[in-house]
Amino acid sequence: MDLLLAAIGWAGAALLLAGYALVSSSRISGDGVAYQLVNLVGSVSLMVNSAYSAAWPSAGLNLVWAAIGAVALVKLTRVGVAK
Repeated sequence: MDLLLAAIGWAGAALLLAGYALVSSSRISGDGVAYQLVNLVGSVSLMVNSAYSAAWPSAGLNLVWAAIGAVALVKLTRVGVAK
């Protein structure tokens, strides 16, 4: 179980870094669906890993990060924007 949750955490970190790199290099839009999905999945993965490790400040940060991503995705879905 430890190895699986470590892998989930590393995958989440990689996703967040990849999203940041893609936006910074103008390969995807910071207000688009792709970026929001990458952030949502990455933050949820890190949240699970942090909670398992009892790293509560990190888990809390990633909970908020995931909520921001979820709200952004809902708004993008409502307006029908798919960048």
